[in-house]
Amino acid sequence: MEQLRAEFVQRINFAHKRWRRLVADVGEERMELPGAMGDWTFKDVASHLTAWRRRAIGRVAAAGRGEPVPPSPWPADLGEDEDDPINAWIHDQTKDRPLPDVLADADLAYDDLVAAIQALRVDNTTDLQRRGWLGPNALVDFDPAGHLIEHEADVRRWLKNLPD
Repeated sequence: MEQLRAEFVQRINFAHKRWRRLVADVGEERMELPGAMGDWTFKDVASHLTAWRRRAIGRVAAAGRGEPVPPSPWPADLGEDEDDPINAWIHDQTKDRPLPDVLADADLAYDDLVAAIQALRVDNTTDLQRRGWLGPNALVDFDPAGHLIEHEADVRRWLKNLPD
């Protein structure tokens, strides 16, 4: 378990570095321009990624405490994985947050995910598997950079098309 935990923390740290590289490449002066993902700004994308990451953190933290999977942070009537209505709700809740708060929360989410993984006991790792939300191999299959990578391509295309 300790090797698995260390490898997973290493993957989280890799994802965090990738995030920070993207933030630096976008630059603060462009973070509130529309178009990073559809009509969304990069700040909106950051809030979106952080909201979904926070759901994963809550689940891992609950498993570490031996508790049931907590409800998602969005209203239950939106479902668990109905992306469009959930993403619209996240955007509505976060669009007016100040940029420094959004960026700080995005960075903190990586630290919180590491802390949640560090708090897992060996028996709760297999419990994560039984819960089904991380798949049959739990931490082995969970990609902490997956969602970021999914949206990074859109952001990089947007950056390429911005006037100099």
